[in-house]
Amino acid sequence: MLQANIAAAKRFNIDTELIERRTDTQKNVRILGDDLTFIHIREYERTKHVHRLHPYLGKFIPQLVEVFLKKFFKKGDTILDPFSGSGTALIEANVLGINSIGVELSPFNVLIQKVKTQKYNIPLMEREVKDALFRLKAFSSERTRRFEINSEYLKNWFSDRALQEILFYRSIIKEYKNQALLKIILSRATRSARLTPHYDLARPKNPVRKTYWCIKHKRYCTPVDEALKFINCYSWNTITKIKQFDKIRTDAFIKIYQGDARTIKLPDNLRIDGIFTSPPYVGVIDYHEQHRYAYELFGFPRQDELEIGPAKKGQNEYAKEEYQQGITDVFKNISGYLINEAKIFIVANDKFKLYSKIGEASGFKLIDVFNRPVLMRTERDSNKYFESIFYFQKR
Repeated sequence: MLQANIAAAKRFNIDTELIERRTDTQKNVRILGDDLTFIHIREYERTKHVHRLHPYLGKFIPQLVEVFLKKFFKKGDTILDPFSGSGTALIEANVLGINSIGVELSPFNVLIQKVKTQKYNIPLMEREVKDALFRLKAFSSERTRRFEINSEYLKNWFSDRALQEILFYRSIIKEYKNQALLKIILSRATRSARLTPHYDLARPKNPVRKTYWCIKHKRYCTPVDEALKFINCYSWNTITKIKQFDKIRTDAFIKIYQGDARTIKLPDNLRIDGIFTSPPYVGVIDYHEQHRYAYELFGFPRQDELEIGPAKKGQNEYAKEEYQQGITDVFKNISGYLINEAKIFIVANDKFKLYSKIGEASGFKLIDVFNRPVLMRTERDSNKYFESIFYFQKR
């Protein structure tokens, strides 16, 4: 392991012996110039600039994308992410001057990607975000108007004050040019304003309306009663993050397509040099459900039935077979847009040993496999989660 990561591991009580047993860090350093543990990378670096604009369960660390794109691609190349999620690979590619194409099933995820990657008129963006916030503060202090909504989910998961603030902000979005950006600010705040424990924002089970013992803060906490403080915080944070990315972005293009990667048709003139992607894992996340608050708030169409490997289908043999076929269908569909010997990198927790079969069935030749730990310091089992980066080439 790199000395910086060994030192950081000691500070955070991370088991380096387990990492060395499960991964070949020396190989990673020799070939990639990095051991892929990223232990010394602080949280603010992991969520640098627009990567932090909206939480997204299951996204990979941007530094991982950066290592592989720098090593295997060059400025002017074009990469594809057929499971582009919150847009991490697209953004990192742009910073390096690499063109990128994203395909994503979820309409809400596409909104996140477009907001992160859009080129903004910075003065106008800042003025509109501040104006919407100012108007919300005025409404919250007076609340002379009341909003109604039919969603039982929203009524159940928010205090009355929080919901009224959310609905007011939603009502004024249409008056601004940067509507998509304001939606993301509101969505992020809505997620935080739910009646859920502070330590359970990613997978809340039931609304909490009484004081509870908070694992995160090591004290008794009370449920959230407002949305304003989150909209205030995220408004200023969004302005800062957009400005940061605007200073380092390049002219490399970013193209985003909403649709099912198994069947989507892309323009025939695309010349794609490779893939960097992280497909969904088998039976781990329901991708539409994790953002249900946004779907309820904005009325996005849900396509849960088209998700590959959703948590609700479990991890039985049938679910694994269906997953394997679904992922294979994606790569077979997009293979025709790849140049010969295109480099394909797939990040996966392959505990069911499916990806060698997926690669073979997709017409890909396995070149190498790199293993790494996934170290989320807020998780109690952080040392026990490992993933692989499969390096294939199109035959």
